[in-house]
Amino acid sequence: MTITIRDGGPDDIPVILGMLDSCVEWLVAQGRTGQWGTKPLSENPGTVESVTRNMAEGAAFIAEVDGAPAATLTLTDSPGAYLAHLPPPGEPERYIHWLASDRRFAGHGAGSALLAHAAEETRRAGVPLLRVDCYAGDDGKLVRYYESQGFVRTETYVGRGDWPGQVLARRV
Repeated sequence: MTITIRDGGPDDIPVILGMLDSCVEWLVAQGRTGQWGTKPLSENPGTVESVTRNMAEGAAFIAEVDGAPAATLTLTDSPGAYLAHLPPPGEPERYIHWLASDRRFAGHGAGSALLAHAAEETRRAGVPLLRVDCYAGDDGKLVRYYESQGFVRTETYVGRGDWPGQVLARRV
């Protein structure tokens, strides 16, 4: 098995949305609907707009496992507007949006490879801080995943509908 990382572009939006839908399906099957609900994210105009905007404002990356798209993330210079109420970090940063994988490739290391790539891209740009936010509800498994990738918890927040969120940061 070979993992390669490539730049994503507008033609990859359907692939990215498919990965997000795969994650929702997997979460629903586990009874974990608090993170992204029960409906495919590709059917949510706000999600489609967010994915498209983040890609236009930053850089999208696709991890491929043996040539097949397996995971994605987008890297921008700032968090989404939904975090505007939190204090800024006070230094340049890169921010991860929409890390997701096609669940058929779960456990292959594509997400970890993308996070390592994001850290390297951030370091190469001379930016010292990489941040991400995620769902912090249920058993906290997603927060622990990011911690296992070298991130540390910073701020907590509550999103729309009492959605529990956690911001994490990693020095690069």
